Order: sequence, then C-alpha cells, then structure tokens
Amino acid sequence: MAITASAVQELRKLTSAGMMACKKALTETNGDLEAAAKLLREKGEAKRSDRADRETGEGIVAAFVSSCGKTGILAEVNCETDFVSKNEAFQSFVGEMIEAIANSDASDATSALSVPFGEGTIENVLGAKFSELGEVIKISNLTRFTVPAGAAASYIHMGGKVGVLIEVATGNAATTETPEFQELLKDITLHVAAANPAGLSRNDIDGSVVEEENEINRKQLEAAGKPANIIDNILKGKINKFYGEQCLLEQSFVKNPDLSITQLLEAKAKELGDTITLVRYERFSIGS
Repeated sequence: MAITASAVQELRKLTSAGMMACKKALTETNGDLEAAAKLLREKGEAKRSDRADRETGEGIVAAFVSSCGKTGILAEVNCETDFVSKNEAFQSFVGEMIEAIANSDASDATSALSVPFGEGTIENVLGAKFSELGEVIKISNLTRFTVPAGAAASYIHMGGKVGVLIEVATGNAATTETPEFQELLKDITLHVAAANPAGLSRNDIDGSVVEEENEINRKQLEAAGKPANIIDNILKGKINKFYGEQCLLEQSFVKNPDLSITQLLEAKAKELGDTITLVRYERFSIGS
C-alpha cells in the first residue's frame, strides 16, 4: 500500500526515528502505525532522547493505604493519551507500583524512582513501559503520610482523574477501629474531592491572595457608594466568607451544608468520646 507523508510524520513524532526508517517500517507493516512503532523499537531505531519533551497530559491518580492506616501514598502517574490511562493493564501496573512505593521509604516522586520493582527499579520499569507502549510514563506528584496517632484514608474519584489522601488524628487508638470513625474518614475524603479547598486553615492561604481579595472587594464597595466608615466592617464579613469557601476546616460539609467540617469533627469526637483532629490532606487531579 502507498505510505503517505502524514503517516511518516506521525510515526516520527511517536518514535523520533529517522524519516527513511519510519517509511520502511510502515511499508513492512502495511501502514499499521502501532505495529510500525513496535518494529522500530525492536530494531532499536526509536529514540528516547526526546522523551522528556513529550507531553504527558493524561494519566491517573492512585492511592495506597496500609491495612493499619498508618501509611498512605497518593501519586499522580502521567502518560500521553487517554487510551493508555483507561487501559486496565496500565491501571493495574500503577496500583502495583504505588504499593511497592508504600512498602519502601520513598516520600516523593524523585526518591520513588530508585525503589526496587520488577526486575530492577521503578525507573527501569518506566523506561521499559516506554518501549512497550510507545508513551512516556512518569510519576509527576507523590506524597507519603506517616501517621503516628489516628489513621490515613484515601479516595479516588472520576476513574482516577482526582485523588485524595487525608490524615486524621485521634487520642484513643481504639477509635480508629469504630464504624463511626471509618465513616468520618470516608465523608471527609469525599468532601475534599468535591469541594477542592485551597488550604486546611487560614494559615495555609497566601497573604497576597487575601490582600487581592480585600482590594477587589474594597473597590466594588467604593464604586457602589458605600460610606467609608462602614466599608472596613463589610470587608471583614466578606473575607470571613472567603475563608469559609476556601479553607477546608471552615467549608460547609457537602453532605450537610448546615455543618462546617470543624463542626462535623467536633460532633463525631463528642459521639465517640475522643479528640479528633484533621491534620492534613492532599488532593491531586489530572490536568491541573
């Protein structure tokens, strides 16, 4: 069959191989792009030098929490196409990789590369996946929670497009085994996935962001003709509302807007006769 110039260019983009090598591979595979890419990789003519420059805008967020709840891993693993990210074999591979990282002492995406996995390290296996799939696979973000008192919990939303990891501390270790506490963990992870807070508390909101919000509100109030002597009081109310929308502990609980997350924690602590504290959270999403 006739091999078009556009097909050759597409194969070159995929493999970074030379023009004549791409044309020959397409000829030998009757124009099958995937088969031609595999053939070039088998011949060692598919170059890897440009891998770092290739876009990896797809992928999945994956999590692993140990059975005791004391270790939690959340990772964003990127690839080039939605086709690969939705592949069950790819998703299974990512799950096994995250579990291997959880069983190591790696705490970020860089240190995870040296974790033993398969017949080598995670870095080795990711390189092999490039040869197998023809796509760059990389760990873009990774965080580890080690919990001294309480438990970690995770939630994966939208088929891996969004993932959440939280740490909730308790005063009594037995509290973490109760159904009520487990339900609380689930509720908070679902809330974080849905509400996408900007920070845990007011301390986590950048001061420049608050200043900008105040300045915008002030100009709007002045334009509306509000008296100068009451603008400051109105601004206090508006910035409190801003914090209530942005800070996880102040947000209205998505399943019961009459309760803030802080009030939810207080109510559950009273119910269980313990102290319960939301220590931290992490939220990863593909494409953000």
